[in-house]
Amino acid sequence: MSDMHLTQRTIIPGLASFYDAVAPLSYALVRFVAGAFLVPHGYPKLFAGGAAAVAPTVAKLGFHPALGWAYLVGCVEFFGGILIAIGFLTRLAAAAATIELLVIVILVKSANGFFARNNGFEFELIWALVCLMIFCKGGDRYSVDRAIGREI
Repeated sequence: MSDMHLTQRTIIPGLASFYDAVAPLSYALVRFVAGAFLVPHGYPKLFAGGAAAVAPTVAKLGFHPALGWAYLVGCVEFFGGILIAIGFLTRLAAAAATIELLVIVILVKSANGFFARNNGFEFELIWALVCLMIFCKGGDRYSVDRAIGREI
């Protein structure tokens, strides 16, 4: 049975019209916020000398040339974040962000445990999973990809 034939009853029936009104916008909001939140992480790496500060950590992880990788991380975060937010080349940008975030989870944060308060990986993991969802779903209804009729 398809979803269209299923009827859901809300616990609070008065909210059904609100849910119906915002449901089409909810994915676009999640996509926009996920992308927009990446941008300020990439900006200092690209435009405020932050790549040089990140390079030693990147080198310890075995990625060489470390400064080049640090700039790539900045590009994924800054430009990829913008692309995810507006829904242009959405799957490509989300794939790059997912990979970056999983590398951070596995190689950088996992030794600190789960909780962010201990510099653990919980924040990066949930972000990676959101980016993976965006990769799987693509730009969807409210995106540049949809507006131009193209998607990777």
